[in-house]
Amino acid sequence: MSDYDAIVIGAGHNGLTAATVMARGGMRVLCLEKNHFIGGMATTTELARGYRFELAGSIQFPIPNEIFEDLGFASCPIYEPEVQSASIGASGEPPILLYSDPDRLFEHLSDSLGLDAVLGMAEVAAWAEAPARAIGRFDVRKPPKSLDEMWASASDEKERQAIRTAMFGSVMDVIDRFLPDPDKHAQVRSMLAFLSVNSTYRGPYSPGSALCLAFALASPGDATMSKVRGGIGTMSEHLLGLFEQHGGELRRHVKVSHIVTTGGRVEGVALSDGEVVAAPVVVSNLDPTATFTQLLDRQALPAEFLERIDAIDHRAAYFQMHFVLNGLPEYASPYEGLNEGDLRNNVTFFGTPDQMQRDFERSVRGLVPESPSLNLSIPSLRDPGLAPPGKHVASTFAFYSPIGATHAEQARFRDEMAERIVARITSSAPNFPDLIERQFNYPAYTYERMFGCTGGDFTHGLLQPEFMGPFRPGPRGWPDAPIPIEGLYLCGAGCHGGPGVTFIPGYNCGYEVLDSAGSTRL
Repeated sequence: MSDYDAIVIGAGHNGLTAATVMARGGMRVLCLEKNHFIGGMATTTELARGYRFELAGSIQFPIPNEIFEDLGFASCPIYEPEVQSASIGASGEPPILLYSDPDRLFEHLSDSLGLDAVLGMAEVAAWAEAPARAIGRFDVRKPPKSLDEMWASASDEKERQAIRTAMFGSVMDVIDRFLPDPDKHAQVRSMLAFLSVNSTYRGPYSPGSALCLAFALASPGDATMSKVRGGIGTMSEHLLGLFEQHGGELRRHVKVSHIVTTGGRVEGVALSDGEVVAAPVVVSNLDPTATFTQLLDRQALPAEFLERIDAIDHRAAYFQMHFVLNGLPEYASPYEGLNEGDLRNNVTFFGTPDQMQRDFERSVRGLVPESPSLNLSIPSLRDPGLAPPGKHVASTFAFYSPIGATHAEQARFRDEMAERIVARITSSAPNFPDLIERQFNYPAYTYERMFGCTGGDFTHGLLQPEFMGPFRPGPRGWPDAPIPIEGLYLCGAGCHGGPGVTFIPGYNCGYEVLDSAGSTRL
């Protein structure tokens, strides 16, 4: 007699999504989380008493309408800020404001950069549609398209060329085509370049970097990147409420040591304290590499399947920092306009695409960038409940941090990267160092320890052509390399529909389990 019908390893947003779908379908579901907080990389949690941080993810990706409506996300306080971000370029140009309203954005970009830049950005957005469709960016409960189906999804030669560029070209192949002037179009070129490499181990001129741009710019209808009051973890808390409402059970501070199998099928999981929990279905919210090499005996898996797992690229070159601030940065000329209203909420500091490429190539050689490209967000400016009165929480996301092979190397890279990030911000906001009360330096390997993601890779498999579309597994593996263990499923961001906070992988997995079990939704 099994203790549960299904066990979910990890209460990240996809794990909670799969657990909720299964519980709502009538299954007895246990979700196990090793941390005290839920949501995984879509969490809002305290790093210092009274200060709540979006620990990793902070942007709500556009969600397919089917999932948005079915999981009741309309009840969450999702909003589009008036200005998504303000960007500081490499040459002292006035900041570019990314307005959420298309008309205001059109007017602002026309005034700042000229009509040709606006038309060029529109062309880039139109270019992204065919590759996004080809990789099934918003497909729900559908397997990934085969290469032939990806090609056939194009309606004409222009779309076929876009798919070809996304799969084999660099993002600069796209940018140079539609925004060719390196001076006049400098800021939007830098913005799009940064957007295209922050989920890859690529530079803007590296082949394969264009696909990430198509993924990032894709949108189902009018949906755009959004924010959530209370932080991105509000979405995860919403899912937990649904899960428990339908009889699901969550256990925190519980670490799974391994998945128990007998005769090629799942029997349950063993916990680090020795307890064994039985279930005929186990769903892993970990990435495929961690699932099959840490929770299972890799020697018992077929060699061909292990080759597929070992080929997944997890080289994460990002660096995050979190700050407790006793005030707000004051930007100096020519950026003093950012001190008005809440424009300081989200500011990006970009080098040119050429500088970003050099930074990538330096990082491969073990060198920290001299002036990293980064984003600085201060969510408490718009969401004051995240910090005590008069105080603020701030976070940065920067590229490219060398990965490092030894602990000594990692520590040196960590300290150098943190110092140069603060220096980059200080060059535009001189009072920034004086505001810092506490500082948390989180290179990628920190997130590996915290969340269990291989290499600290928040994508669970980098957003590169060799791991998207038919090359990204579904809940039961790849079409040509299915999971060789009956009853074991994947639901994390490493599955088709990921990466990002899209909820698609977990939703797909939950329904695949129900379909396989012959369950009906209650």
